[in-house]
Amino acid sequence: MELAYYSDYAVRLVNTEEPARGKDVLTSIEAVRALFGANQSAARRATEADVTRFRSVRARLRAVFEAADGGDETLAVDLLNSLLLEFPVSPQISGHDFRDDDGRPLWHMHLADHPSNATAGFAAIAAMGLAFHLTEYGVDRLGLCEAPPCRNAYLDTSTNRSRRYCSDRCATRANVAAYRARKRLEADRAESTGRAADSAQPTTAGTERRSDPRGR
Repeated sequence: MELAYYSDYAVRLVNTEEPARGKDVLTSIEAVRALFGANQSAARRATEADVTRFRSVRARLRAVFEAADGGDETLAVDLLNSLLLEFPVSPQISGHDFRDDDGRPLWHMHLADHPSNATAGFAAIAAMGLAFHLTEYGVDRLGLCEAPPCRNAYLDTSTNRSRRYCSDRCATRANVAAYRARKRLEADRAESTGRAADSAQPTTAGTERRSDPRGR
């Protein structure tokens, strides 16, 4: 498993909340455990106390994305470094669950955490994964969705660094909104031009009447 894979842990946690919509799904121990995905052994360590802890880490991870999205590289790195220092991990070579055609392990790097609680384990993996993504692709590859009111986090892996939205749904919604805005602007301009033309007509007619040599 590539270490950059773990960056998705950070995205999943940050996107459990949509501040602009007033939505937060991280309200129960079940929601915490769902974030671990297939890592059920780690999920089982979660307790009710982890709900509050996870929310605290979520706020710090969102701050990293906000700094990166705002173009403040140094702040983004400083915030992420503080998480790495607080939640350390140990890289290990692993071969579990992956075998070649001859049944031999497919060795790969794995992040082993030694947490005192579920939050520490998840935070360590999320922060390290995000750090690998940042150093491999650049700080500007960490973004927040530009389709209001959504501000979900995303990782830009496009070849031309062109990603602006967290999902195809938000991209479509933003494009439709932009199209409608252009149409409204065109309609307003046409209406304004029409009103200007109408207001000019009486002036022209009056001029023609005054220039009639018969006084009619």
